[in-house]
Amino acid sequence: MLRLFIICLALMVYSPGAKAQSYPVTIEHQFGTTEITAPAKRVVSLSYIAHDTLLALGVVPYALRRWYGSDPYGVWIWGHDALGDAQPIVMQGEINIEQVAAMQPDLIVGQWSGMTQRDYNLLSRIAPTIAARAEYGDVGIPWQQMTRTLGLVTGTSARAEEIIARIEARLTSIRNAHPEWQGATSVMVWIGQNGAYTSLDNRGRFLTDLGFMVPDLVDEKSAFDNFYVLIPAEDLSPIDVDALIWIDPGGMAQILDSKPLRPTMRSYREGREIYADQLLSAALSHSSPLSIDYALDRIVPLLEAAMDGDPTSQVPSSRDAGILPDGY
Repeated sequence: MLRLFIICLALMVYSPGAKAQSYPVTIEHQFGTTEITAPAKRVVSLSYIAHDTLLALGVVPYALRRWYGSDPYGVWIWGHDALGDAQPIVMQGEINIEQVAAMQPDLIVGQWSGMTQRDYNLLSRIAPTIAARAEYGDVGIPWQQMTRTLGLVTGTSARAEEIIARIEARLTSIRNAHPEWQGATSVMVWIGQNGAYTSLDNRGRFLTDLGFMVPDLVDEKSAFDNFYVLIPAEDLSPIDVDALIWIDPGGMAQILDSKPLRPTMRSYREGREIYADQLLSAALSHSSPLSIDYALDRIVPLLEAAMDGDPTSQVPSSRDAGILPDGY
């Protein structure tokens, strides 16, 4: 569970004249293949993040698995409009096979869930089950690929492609507007254990989509299936980058002041640090079609301030912003 917290398919090309999806479809994953004979209606999401993508596609899951946060339905603020008045069942903790069986789903979503082979064997007897792709590992699937897969199995592929095209166009526009970011180094680091996310993690991909480079030293030292690496407190050089983003799951801002070598870092001295409060950190960590827009709205001005070349300017990200609205 801690590891998932920390590190923490088929393609369909859409065009305006694209034909309706045909079934059955076959989805490949690390435990084999799953055949979907019709668009899923009662979806149980065991994934910590896939419910965001389902909501973006207009599919409200019958049940979802809470990652963290205190929203009563496990959905963060960027998903509230898409959730509407729906009240999905919220699951917590380890995968509970009996609980899932009682829900009588017609699809079980297991990307980003930590599902084991044993879990899959049991779950796939209940309903068609989508596990993680072997090449991406448990938590490495790009948001585009998850969106396409879930679009395919829920009959919403056209909408999935529209979403992907829109977000990618926005990323391209931001990247083109900031040539100074191209090739500059940046990394997101979990504030608690100096845990850096690599270029294979969605947090790293978010930065590379904006033109930044995750340092080679981070990628080379990577562990936890190549998505995350612990940086020792006595050597912070691998994360001393042009734009350093501290990820805080909530209430840990004071830890920054207890890092003894932080004042020696160029990113500290030159005002290149960004503190991401709980909402922004969660948006970056979910990396869903809903949360990416929220994250871009907030982080682009912070990156502009961190990259302005003026060491006296302050990045306007509050260290007290761990306080959330009611419901979190």
